[in-house]
Amino acid sequence: MIGVVLADDQALVRSGFRVILDAAEDIDVLGEAANGREAIQVVQEQDPDVVLMDIRMPELDGIAATRELMRAESRARVVMLTTFDADELVVDALRAGASGYLLKDAQPAELLQAIRVVASGGALLAPAVTRQVLERFVASVPADDPPPPDLEELTARELEVLKLVAQAHTNAEIAGRLTVTEATVKAHVSAILRKLSLRDRVQAVVLAYDVGLVRPAAKFRRRRSEE
Repeated sequence: MIGVVLADDQALVRSGFRVILDAAEDIDVLGEAANGREAIQVVQEQDPDVVLMDIRMPELDGIAATRELMRAESRARVVMLTTFDADELVVDALRAGASGYLLKDAQPAELLQAIRVVASGGALLAPAVTRQVLERFVASVPADDPPPPDLEELTARELEVLKLVAQAHTNAEIAGRLTVTEATVKAHVSAILRKLSLRDRVQAVVLAYDVGLVRPAAKFRRRRSEE
């Protein structure tokens, strides 16, 4: 059974999510919270597998609450919820430790799948915003960043896979590019996460851009300079 905590300042939104989740045989709603501080308390009390966290809440927003949960080494994995398509806050949410990002208008099946994917150790971004978010993220990386730190633990092939992961390619796409099986790609990704002490694929994306392993495309640098 997957334990879930709902954190959203709108009672109607929480009620709607609860109706969907209660209908799933493998998901159990353990508690609710109306702001970030309540979310931290409920998570500490209930020890859920997944937290559906609204990105904008009073007292303490979802990003700050997620950051606090990560500092406390909570095992709960956070899926950020928002109505803002390709919002700049997504980058901050991922940096804070969120394992995924989903729009509130996602279909019930998408919501259930997101919870199951994250609970099983996977990571996700809403399909509708994945490319936009990464493009925004790429554009935010300074062109004169220092070189990447020591990544000698990774093999040349693992570095190649990490770059492709950071560019939002799926395992299937990476397998096609490298002419290997998806199982081989999964093994490389697992090795990358283990060697770099990363929690999931999202953290790998953040790290790749933070250390400058992947640079912003020229068109995005130009776009940023024109803003």
